Amino acid sequence: MASSVVDNKSPVLRTLSTLFIIVWLIIAAFPFLWTFWGSFKVELDFFSKENWTNAIVGVRTVTETGGPFTGNGYDGAWVQEEFWRAVLNTSIVCFFVVCTSLTIGTLGGYALSRSGFRYAFWLLIIALIFRAMPPITLVAGYLLPFFEWGLWGHLSTTIIVLVAINQPFTLWMLHSFFQKIPKDLDESAMVDGCTSFQAFRYVIIPVMWPGVITTGLFSFLLAYNDFAVTAMLLSKENQTMVPKIASFLGTTQTEGNVMFAVASVVSATAPLFVLVMFFQRQIVSGLTAGAVKG
Repeated sequence: MASSVVDNKSPVLRTLSTLFIIVWLIIAAFPFLWTFWGSFKVELDFFSKENWTNAIVGVRTVTETGGPFTGNGYDGAWVQEEFWRAVLNTSIVCFFVVCTSLTIGTLGGYALSRSGFRYAFWLLIIALIFRAMPPITLVAGYLLPFFEWGLWGHLSTTIIVLVAINQPFTLWMLHSFFQKIPKDLDESAMVDGCTSFQAFRYVIIPVMWPGVITTGLFSFLLAYNDFAVTAMLLSKENQTMVPKIASFLGTTQTEGNVMFAVASVVSATAPLFVLVMFFQRQIVSGLTAGAVKG
C-alpha cells in the first residue's frame, strides 16, 4: 500500500522538481541574459525611464543607428578605450597567481598534512586569521613601501600581493584534500625506492588532481574578480578588467559611458560560464572529495 502511494506521488514530485529547476535557472540566468541583450542597445533604450519596453524593441537604437541592434558599446570599449589591454593584463595576473599559489599550496599543504608536529596546526590557524582580514586593510600597508621603492603600478607587484592574500585559502583547501589521501600511499612509494618528493610528484598529485583543479579554479576566480587590490596597486595603463569597467562608469568629475561598461561586463562574464562548464565535473568531484571525511 505504501509503495503504491509513493509510486503515485513520484510523477508529481518529478514534475514539481523539474519546474522548480527550470524557474530557478531562468531567474539565475536572467541578469546575464538581460545585460547581454542590452549591450546591443543604446543607453537611452537600455536605461529608459519612459518605458522599460524600449530596452526590448530598441526605439532609440533604431533612430540613432538604423537598426534594432548596435555594436557601438563593444566597439567603444574594445577599440576606442582599448579594453583588450585590460583583458591581457587580467590574463597575465591570473596565470601567475594561479601557478604560484598552486605551487606553494601543494607543497605546503602536503607538508602540513604529513607533519606530526603541533606547529602545523597553528600555522594553519594563523593562515586562517590572515585570510579572514579584509584585503583592503592589508593592501593599505603595502602602499607606502611600494611608492618609496618605485614598485607601485606594476603587474608583478599586484601578483605578489594577490598571492600573499589568497595563499592561506589555497593552503587550507589543498591541506584538506591531502588529508583524504592515506599515508600508506607515501610509505608504499618510499618502499619501492621513491624519495619523499618523488612520492609526492608521481603518486600523490595524480590521485588528488581533482582537488588541484578545484583549488586552481577558485584561486583563478579570486584573482579574476578582484577589485580592491588591483584598483589600489595598478596604474591606469596596467588596469585589469574589473577596475577598467569601473572607470567606464565615470566619476562626479568626469562623464562616463555606461554602455562601454555594459559591453565590458558581458565580455568579462562570458569566459567564466565557459570555464565553469568545461571544468564542472572536476569541480564537483573535487568539492566532494574535500568535503567528505573518511
